[in-house]
Amino acid sequence: MKRPDGFDPAAGPRPERQARPAVSAPADRDGVTVEPVAEQETDVIELDAARLRPKRPGAGAPSQPSGPKSKSRSASPPSTPSPSSKVGAKPTATSSASATATLERPDEPADEAFLTPREAAKLRRRHERQEIRRFTARKRGRHRPWVIAAAILGALIVVSLAGAYSPLLAVRSIEVVGASRVNQAEITEALSDQLGRPLALVDAGAVKAVLVGYPLIASYSLESQPPSTLVVRIVEREPVGVLQSGSVYTLVDAAGVTIERSDQPIAGYPTLMVTGGPTSKGFVAAAAVIRALPTDLRARVASVSASTADDVTLTLVDSPAEVVWGSAEDSVLKARILATTMAATDPSQVNQYDVSSPSAAIVR
Repeated sequence: MKRPDGFDPAAGPRPERQARPAVSAPADRDGVTVEPVAEQETDVIELDAARLRPKRPGAGAPSQPSGPKSKSRSASPPSTPSPSSKVGAKPTATSSASATATLERPDEPADEAFLTPREAAKLRRRHERQEIRRFTARKRGRHRPWVIAAAILGALIVVSLAGAYSPLLAVRSIEVVGASRVNQAEITEALSDQLGRPLALVDAGAVKAVLVGYPLIASYSLESQPPSTLVVRIVEREPVGVLQSGSVYTLVDAAGVTIERSDQPIAGYPTLMVTGGPTSKGFVAAAAVIRALPTDLRARVASVSASTADDVTLTLVDSPAEVVWGSAEDSVLKARILATTMAATDPSQVNQYDVSSPSAAIVR
């Protein structure tokens, strides 16, 4: 049976293909004889089409100079197939194949003109990331010291908090400071429930509930002294005078809070003779005047009387003279003028010092 190309296997081996004899071509009109090109058998080059990339202009051999003097490239001599080569064998790529295409190397980036949209987008993103890293390198360098400092500060805060709330800094002793009329041992015993607590977890509400029960305490503050001491600083109420009600003498402060009661006169404090008791305006004005007096002058005051806020009057211990004070306004200035006037005169020979108008003190 014959094959489609006309070869009959039963007829024996196929005769060798002979080259077609060259045909001489006639000369043209100008007398130039054209040499015919011998016909050659075309070999089939099978390459992996997926790995071929057309050469870019200028990537291969140098381009031929253009111009009137340029000549067309001469045809390369035909390659004669080896007698030992078999029909259908894959010959090595020749210069004709390498002149038109090159194999793509895996480690070389493909030409952007022949990339798929997906590959082009991936390449663009890579370039953008590189540019961003390049332009932000200096900025990252400037921020690095601040980041390190913030990390160190954060570590110190964590360590401090861990130490403050640990049992190593628990309350083991309570110290009461500033108490003279209040029993310190009694306050320490009342605050014993705070022992064993970390200093940072002392219950301020529980401490306040205990100290409010002592009327002689005007204010207080809590201090933590590591590793294990809780300090309670107390400010006691300051007495200003004695209110007499029958045979009972009551020592009060400027707010009218009772500090002490006695059946005998309480020495060292002036007697308050006011109308309306501790809640009256006369009492508030008298207390303000006493608090404005310097210590040495306050010790010389025997009594303070006031029926309203504008008629405060003082009596002295070592003089029959009385001091007309007026209202509690400008009490500090009035106290300074009174001390100067008394130093310039003999109090035993004076009946009255009038400092109700600080700009014009009167001595009678």
